[in-house]
Amino acid sequence: MELLKCEELRKVYGAGSNQVVAIDGIDLKVNRGEFVAIIGASGSGKSTLLHILGSVDKPTSGKVVIDGTDLSKLNQTQAAIFRRRKVGLVYQFYNLIPTLTVRKNILMPLALDKKKPNQEYFEKIVTSLGIADRLEALPNQLSGGQQQRVAIARSLIYRPALLLADEPTGNLDQKNSGEIIDMLKLSNRNLEQTILLITHDEKVALEAERIITIEDGRIISDERREVKSLSQNA
Repeated sequence: MELLKCEELRKVYGAGSNQVVAIDGIDLKVNRGEFVAIIGASGSGKSTLLHILGSVDKPTSGKVVIDGTDLSKLNQTQAAIFRRRKVGLVYQFYNLIPTLTVRKNILMPLALDKKKPNQEYFEKIVTSLGIADRLEALPNQLSGGQQQRVAIARSLIYRPALLLADEPTGNLDQKNSGEIIDMLKLSNRNLEQTILLITHDEKVALEAERIITIEDGRIISDERREVKSLSQNA
């Protein structure tokens, strides 16, 4: 079942001799429950694409529909609400609020809407991510890998239609990187979370079931592949 659709997506910065085409006519479809990696060199347009999909930025032309919502029809306030409720964002830098506990950081998206969490779902997330014993800690009391787990938990708390992860292992060592990718795979499998992972690391991309390569703002390949289960990798 189709969750995401892009049609003739373009993003142009500047004008005249200073014009830069970051996204150049991208067509893309992602089905519900897929784990997709988008790979490309620095400057290929992959992060620009993620920002457009996350309604952080608007395309110059073209159309993006996520879970039945046409993002081009949203104003700034509507886009912010849609992003909070429907799109989970995980960045290379964790963007945690330093004065709030782990628990409050995770629940922040719900608190902004004055909503109470589903306690069973909350416990399932923090247990799956291995942070159930760190809920009263502050971010500066956590390792980098733990902080990224908190960021992932926060992105999942609203049960978003789509999780967008932009270089989520970029600041982590090899061990923590592997653990974070395993956490994303668990979210994809156990929570049926649709994930779009942006990376320049081919080894990370190979953990996804579908790899899209972007070059100069265009999709140059779209490959589906068999991925071993976590138990097979162990």
